[in-house]
Amino acid sequence: MKQTPDTSPFVFSPSILLAHWQGHRRLTRKLIAAFPEDQLFKFSIGGMRPAGEMMIELLTMAGPGIKGIATGEWPTYQEAAALFPGPCSRQQLLQWWDEGTEQINSWWPRVAASRWQETDKAFGAYEGPVYWSLQYFIDNEIHHRGQCFVYLRALGIEPPAFWDRS
Repeated sequence: MKQTPDTSPFVFSPSILLAHWQGHRRLTRKLIAAFPEDQLFKFSIGGMRPAGEMMIELLTMAGPGIKGIATGEWPTYQEAAALFPGPCSRQQLLQWWDEGTEQINSWWPRVAASRWQETDKAFGAYEGPVYWSLQYFIDNEIHHRGQCFVYLRALGIEPPAFWDRS
């Protein structure tokens, strides 16, 4: 289904949207730092994947995803995932997370205003408007962070405050 571009004024400017995403990323980083290293790739509830695997999924989408949004050149999801082999240490996840943040900051200004309304195939598989792909990256992060908050509580650890994106 072809979407008609919406030419009305932005609800969020690109800079506000970036700040919103980066706020979520700061909170997710706090969650990674709080997770017990020995449980990162082991602990799960109800058949859900371990926290470390979910974080690798988020890493796979963030840096490679914003580059794809900016350039229209996408790796396959498998190619992007190969950049983040797990299981790994919590420190390695945090290092990759910080590198992803730098990639977002570097590629974001290169996204042309017209690009947000274009249809593209993210990771060579998921076709839709570019803005939709970014919304998916953010929504997916929130979803998996929520799962990991439950994991931390089940492990007897108070998770970071869900509202504190500083």
